[in-house]
Amino acid sequence: MADKLFDQEFVEYIVRAIVNHPEDVRTERIVDERGVLITLFINQEDMGYVIGRQGQTARSVRTLLKIVGAKENARVNLKIYEPEGARRPPRREDRPGDDRTPRDDRGPRDDFRRSDDTSVDDLGI
Repeated sequence: MADKLFDQEFVEYIVRAIVNHPEDVRTERIVDERGVLITLFINQEDMGYVIGRQGQTARSVRTLLKIVGAKENARVNLKIYEPEGARRPPRREDRPGDDRTPRDDRGPRDDFRRSDDTSVDDLGI
């Protein structure tokens, strides 16, 4: 399909205004029995800008896109393409199987134990 439809152009216009690499923004549009699916392809460095903090920007773009689709009596969804292996590893506390307790909850470190018979004078300073 050579020409793009309004919903597809709308997504590209919004996203190009957000990202640092607007030349890398492209979309694919698929229509099936469930509605329209627009897949958004962007530069990997711009992923954070498009998704936003806690997904707020992506959620807003999807909401606007649903409104555009509603005007045409179509169910329009947006999928942001993420290449395989593009996600950063989870934080240490989020990793599965990491049952270690944080440093502050374990008590004093063994290599810095104090003994009551040591004073500042014994250190030889």
